[in-house]
Amino acid sequence: MRLWVVVPAYDEERSIGATLRRLAEQTDTAFTLVVVDNGSADATVKIVREFAEERRPGPDVRIVHEPEKGTGAAADTGFRHAIAAGATHIARTDADCLPHRDWVAAVKRAFGDGLAMVSGPLRPRTDEFPLKFWERRLLPAVVETAALFGRFRPGNQDPFYLGPYVMMPGCNVAITADLYERAGGFPRTRIEDVHEDRALVNRVRYLTAAYGLRKDVVVYGSVRRLRAFGLVRTLGWYADHRYRPEVVDIR
Repeated sequence: MRLWVVVPAYDEERSIGATLRRLAEQTDTAFTLVVVDNGSADATVKIVREFAEERRPGPDVRIVHEPEKGTGAAADTGFRHAIAAGATHIARTDADCLPHRDWVAAVKRAFGDGLAMVSGPLRPRTDEFPLKFWERRLLPAVVETAALFGRFRPGNQDPFYLGPYVMMPGCNVAITADLYERAGGFPRTRIEDVHEDRALVNRVRYLTAAYGLRKDVVVYGSVRRLRAFGLVRTLGWYADHRYRPEVVDIR
């Protein structure tokens, strides 16, 4: 298994250092890391380069550039770069997230058990802000509500789907290279236009039922959007963009 981890990044100088360190601290470091710079105007690329230099010998860290703005475009560029370089499996997290230290190992176990696409719990980071108890419960509740909505969303219903709808956040998803290419990959879109993770899941559902969630595939996600939008608006944002903020890229 040749696993690559893809991290799309746009103006993430405040967060990407912690993400890189967490990936370097994985219990299984047998993977190649590619950061996709999505036209950052801050020190994101500089931080990644310095990390790669300081960690030698260490993880194989690469940087590719995608000027077309959008999480879908950046993620797709990273995945296709990895496949062209020989990756057989690709995992994705985001530049404001902290994968659990056993994340890579858990992803590999899921593939070893026969899954061709896997995701898992998205839990709130506790190192960004001093979170109250109810705030720690809020992000999982938002994710669970969005997942429930997704099961009944008309766009997720089609008699030709081979399996049920499963919410797989883009910051915590892994897929085989073969399935990614057969499914057509992430749509090369901006997050304000299309939730590229949902679109990929539905593309996969036409091809196989070998996808699912694993409790041990855990990523801790930023709560900055939740803080900026509030609970109701955040739910509206994830529910087909029924809430559209003026500023999407909260930093």
